[in-house]
Amino acid sequence: MKKKLTALLLAGALLAGLCGFPVLAAGETGQDAAPSQPPAEAAGETQPVRESDPAGVLSFEDLEARLRENNLDLLVLEENIAVIEALDYDELREDMIENLNQLADMEWLLGSVGQSYAAASVKSNYTALKESFDDLRQGKLQSDNADLVRQLRNAQDQIVMVAQSLYTQYLSMQRSDQSLDRSLAALDRNIRVAELSYEQGNLSALSLQQAKTGRAELVSGRQSLSMGMEVMAMQLESLVGAELTGQLRLTDLPAVTDEELDAMDEQADLDSAKQASYALLSAQRTLDDARETYQDALDKYGRNSTGYQLTQAKHTWQAAQLTHQSTVRNFEMSFRTLYRQVKDDKQVLEAAKVSLEFQRRSYAADKLKYEQGRISQNALLDATDQVSAAEEKVESAALDLFVAYNNYRWAVDHGILN
Repeated sequence: MKKKLTALLLAGALLAGLCGFPVLAAGETGQDAAPSQPPAEAAGETQPVRESDPAGVLSFEDLEARLRENNLDLLVLEENIAVIEALDYDELREDMIENLNQLADMEWLLGSVGQSYAAASVKSNYTALKESFDDLRQGKLQSDNADLVRQLRNAQDQIVMVAQSLYTQYLSMQRSDQSLDRSLAALDRNIRVAELSYEQGNLSALSLQQAKTGRAELVSGRQSLSMGMEVMAMQLESLVGAELTGQLRLTDLPAVTDEELDAMDEQADLDSAKQASYALLSAQRTLDDARETYQDALDKYGRNSTGYQLTQAKHTWQAAQLTHQSTVRNFEMSFRTLYRQVKDDKQVLEAAKVSLEFQRRSYAADKLKYEQGRISQNALLDATDQVSAAEEKVESAALDLFVAYNNYRWAVDHGILN
């Protein structure tokens, strides 16, 4: 197999400087340097500039822009991309020709004075550089570096996806905190009723203590959740380059529209995702390398050879083909699963909205009963909690739908399957 020496050295130097951030082979953007959500711009029409978030506030719409402006890992990756894109292949070609000529002259000189070992070493360097020069002349080096840029862009997108995931997880934790707050208020009401029942001799001291112990556990759980939210807020602050306070306030997510859902086309979107995927590109490159290795073995040992070397090369090539097929199949399966997840989350949201409307009507009836003196205040408060719980289910379902659809767009537009 030919050594792509220059490209590999460049790749090694770049990847060693990524501040410890791993280059992930889990998908990539299909367009060079395309941001995850490029601003739409109609022909002859300039989109208005959106104002940035105020201090201490972070919106999902502004998250990616702030990451690309302030995240150190993203900026390091961008500089590494700039190193590759600044490479002048015409100048590199001239430099290689000059170096090849110098190595050839040195080899001849060393050979003429009897320095055969040194001459052989120079010849080895000449051969390696000649192979890299051939790669440059044939466009292989340019292709390798283009693939490396895609890999680095993919690494950038992975950082953005991590930040978006933290954002939605934080909002989910907020929902849990609200639920715990409601549960705590309901438990306090029940404890007051239990205390009254205990004073009247209708409840044992043990039962009353059990109720109060449950409250202590609930309060402890809420405190743990609060600390987890503070840590996650600091993680987001760190990612966007903000001061670490743990007090970052997140705004609500944009709604997923019916138009966006109706525009989903499973097969067409899958084709776009496969075209954009760095994971599939990498798998194809691995397959190409395996094919080249097998061809080298054929050239070296002969097609009719019965030696073990050719047999091993053949099985390695067959394994590479099967691995590539498996990678493509798994990608397709994951994408189709994600497509159906979006559809399912949509119907779950609609069902939650129906349930909420029922709870609101039920609450209106209970409120009338309370005003008529037919139910207690505690019963009305319980009805209020049921409405709040139904509202939280709608909010949770809307969050799930947003996450699924956002992941779907990452898959379609960038070939990244989360």
